[in-house]
Amino acid sequence: MPSEPTDPRSPRVPLEAKVEFLKRPEAYPERPRRVETVETHMSWVFLTDRYAYKLKKPVRYDYLDYGTVEARRRNSAEEIRLNRRLAPEVYLDLVPLVGDAADGLRLGGAGVPVDWLVKMRRLPEAVRLDRTIETGTLDEAELRQAATLLAEFYRRAPPVEVAPADYRRGFAASIEGSRRDLLRPEFGLPAVPLERATAAQLRFLEGRSEVLDRRVRERRIVEAHGDLRPEHIYLGPQPVIVDCLEFNRAFRILDPADELAYLAMECDRLDASAVGQLFLDTYGRVTGDEPPAPLLRFYKCYRACLRAKIAIWHLDEPAPRDRAQWTDRAATYLRLAEGYAEALP
Repeated sequence: MPSEPTDPRSPRVPLEAKVEFLKRPEAYPERPRRVETVETHMSWVFLTDRYAYKLKKPVRYDYLDYGTVEARRRNSAEEIRLNRRLAPEVYLDLVPLVGDAADGLRLGGAGVPVDWLVKMRRLPEAVRLDRTIETGTLDEAELRQAATLLAEFYRRAPPVEVAPADYRRGFAASIEGSRRDLLRPEFGLPAVPLERATAAQLRFLEGRSEVLDRRVRERRIVEAHGDLRPEHIYLGPQPVIVDCLEFNRAFRILDPADELAYLAMECDRLDASAVGQLFLDTYGRVTGDEPPAPLLRFYKCYRACLRAKIAIWHLDEPAPRDRAQWTDRAATYLRLAEGYAEALP
């Protein structure tokens, strides 16, 4: 839900006024020809000729808190730190938005911040992995470079200590949460694929718990990217992976096999299963870790249900747009989940 800033030093400037200011080319020191805007569930992104500026919305949910100016500054700084692990030349700076409603706003400079923006180098959309898949312009050598970058990142990542029972309990709670949300009658989603997928995941947790426990005992759990999707991977001579999930560390504590299965599931959705398999194969070659196929199917099934839930959550927004798009997207994920469930032991 939206929240007003509580920092007494910060002038109260409505989000709408900040957005309107940041839509203007004259707001930026580089004086771009025009500014494109993209609104997401949690942010506004302003695209100039060379840069992208991200402004977090003043929202609070169970899993994140952007409700104050200080919280947004802290999360923005963390976003820069974390994303420099896989995109060191992209995340440039943390920029204050200063001023007030009476005297006007300015980007950068002295004054009490009314908000903060992450400044990034703008990347060419034509080399984004999902776009290269859609346009048939995928370069296999560049794809292998990106897969190697990611595999080396996992190989170097220090293990995070997790109790096996806690690891399994986290999945059980998340599976039940996805089921509960996706069965809300106002969404009108098909119940059968969801019930089949949920039952298969819970059955795997109960009957094949040793497979998950082994991943923990082998110290495979690391602080990963957290939101590894094709639209976050940019190919080229120097590939980068952006948009790490910064707002909740618990969501980044993952088995690399889980994160790569998530990517592979998204590639399946784009009819590019070979791309997801290449990332998995490269990970195995670089790290020597070859996760068993049933575990990968479990992770795919789990991630498909989670993505269905995130898609349908868009209908909870105050004025949801493209209702059919998000309902269709959620149903697509549920069909994928049902397919993975059929192959689970």
